[in-house]
Amino acid sequence: MTDSVASTEWDERYATYADRMPDDAPSAVMIEVAGSLAPGAALDVGCGIGANAIWLAAHGWDTTALDVSQVALDRAATRAQRAAVDVRWLRGRLEDLAVAPSDFVVAHYPALRHSPGNDAERALLAAVAPGGTLLVVHHANVEIELAKAHGFDPSDYVSHDDVVGILGDDWDVTVERDRPRDVPAGFDGQHTHDDVIVARRNR
Repeated sequence: MTDSVASTEWDERYATYADRMPDDAPSAVMIEVAGSLAPGAALDVGCGIGANAIWLAAHGWDTTALDVSQVALDRAATRAQRAAVDVRWLRGRLEDLAVAPSDFVVAHYPALRHSPGNDAERALLAAVAPGGTLLVVHHANVEIELAKAHGFDPSDYVSHDDVVGILGDDWDVTVERDRPRDVPAGFDGQHTHDDVIVARRNR
């Protein structure tokens, strides 16, 4: 899928479901992990309407956030302005953008497309600076048919296992499966648990 097609698809999704996408709170696991780190450069991959990026910027991180949807980014920028924080907002796919490696890379429920060369996974790992930390969160126990009913086929996208599988010996990896969420996510409140990867790059 090209950048323009992905952008159109997600713009339509955000525009269509705007009334069902509240101004969400930042992720509890992101706050937990970030709180153990010294603030530096942060990258929020698939930032949506910006809750995590805004929290990071408000807590001393030099934050860049990207998403393929301009509709989502416009909403995120408005929220950042209200919060009086500075975030660099970028439109595009991670694998198509030249981003400097960051000390903390966050990817919550990332819609990273599969490709024969594992381009998205490789771009995600390359975005982490030596000594940096990667946090990837996926919904656990996804109901495939329900996801498809909402126009999202999980088999098209990079999964938790795909990310774990590409992390090599130069990473210290912690995996937590089925972590309970404080507040269920999803249009139907169907996402009650998350699968979490925290990986520190050693070199």
